[in-house]
Amino acid sequence: MARKQKSFPDAETDLKSASGVPETAQTKAPAYRLAFADDDFLCSDELRSVRIQLEMMKPELVLAERGIESTVVMFGGARIPAPKDKAKARTETLANLSKYYDEAREFARLVTEKSMKSYGQQDVIVTGGGPGVMEAGNRGAMDAGGSSIALNIVLPFEQAPNEYCTPELCFNFHYFATRKIHFLMRAKAVTAFPGGFGTLDELFETLTLIQTQRMNRVPILLFGEEFWRSIINWEVLADAGTISADDLDLFQFVETAQQAVDILDNWES
Repeated sequence: MARKQKSFPDAETDLKSASGVPETAQTKAPAYRLAFADDDFLCSDELRSVRIQLEMMKPELVLAERGIESTVVMFGGARIPAPKDKAKARTETLANLSKYYDEAREFARLVTEKSMKSYGQQDVIVTGGGPGVMEAGNRGAMDAGGSSIALNIVLPFEQAPNEYCTPELCFNFHYFATRKIHFLMRAKAVTAFPGGFGTLDELFETLTLIQTQRMNRVPILLFGEEFWRSIINWEVLADAGTISADDLDLFQFVETAQQAVDILDNWES
């Protein structure tokens, strides 16, 4: 895209000009650095609000330029192994949950095939970009010959982008909050596969936003009814009155990729 002619030099031009200034006591001092090129300044506590704004804007601009209008979200555990690796799983339960890696991969493939009919602008798969279920989602999109979005985050362990993320749509975040906003702001559907604290956090954030009508209602599909009922007694919440009985209708349990796709195809908002 050609740049519009401007009356003033742009930031990149000034950055190059500033780099050619002779080194003196004055130009070497931190105060002299251009503010937008001063890492110490940008990473200071006082600029936290600016960094949050930047994390909101960067993916938004990239996705808008790509023409992506809606997404299908895939939440799920980083520790869920592919079936071929289930012998290495740390627990028997994890090994048994490996079947959901294949279901996640197949679901992403089916959704991406449909997405490509809209030139990859509608219902684009988005994952957290890490291993496990996230890898399966990006992999399924690649199986279909399409693109997928990955919203990675800086963690001290495990969370590096998987090899199936579309490079041009693979983002890295510092703040969990801005990352979750980008997960949901274009979501036409949300799926949650078995997972841990992160998956639970993402699922309950979604349920809360829809319950409180801060987000439009979309299908929420929980893969693996036995798993989800074993870790959360949903009916107890309703019986206690801490949620209403109608809130139990905000989500559905599914077991297979095809079952999930059928629900999405027949969804009426």
